[in-house]
Amino acid sequence: MQGWAQAVLVACAVVLTGALVAALVAARRAAARAERVLEVVEQELRPLVAQAHALADEVRGLTREASAELKRAGETLEHVNRTAEGAARVVSALAGLTRVGQLVGVAAGLRRGVDVFVQRFRREQGD
Repeated sequence: MQGWAQAVLVACAVVLTGALVAALVAARRAAARAERVLEVVEQELRPLVAQAHALADEVRGLTREASAELKRAGETLEHVNRTAEGAARVVSALAGLTRVGQLVGVAAGLRRGVDVFVQRFRREQGD
């Protein structure tokens, strides 16, 4: 092989070695930087995880309280419904009594009208 070809190959090997060394150094620095970032993230995440657990427990408690409140509201609404049904029965009974009262009033009016008619008819017959 000629000398200039060997020189080119040696130069390529040196350049490739230099590029490889530079890449390895950059990778080492990136790994060290990533490790520092991960340490910071880990330090920040620990309190956040604890807070997330506390919030989850609080949400569970609030859910239980909301369920209990909804149950109480349902019971109250059932009681109101029963009361409304009783009031509706009372109003219906009063409406029936009112209707009976109207019929009695009409019957009394008819009776009075017949009595007046009979009295006038007798008076006219008697004249």
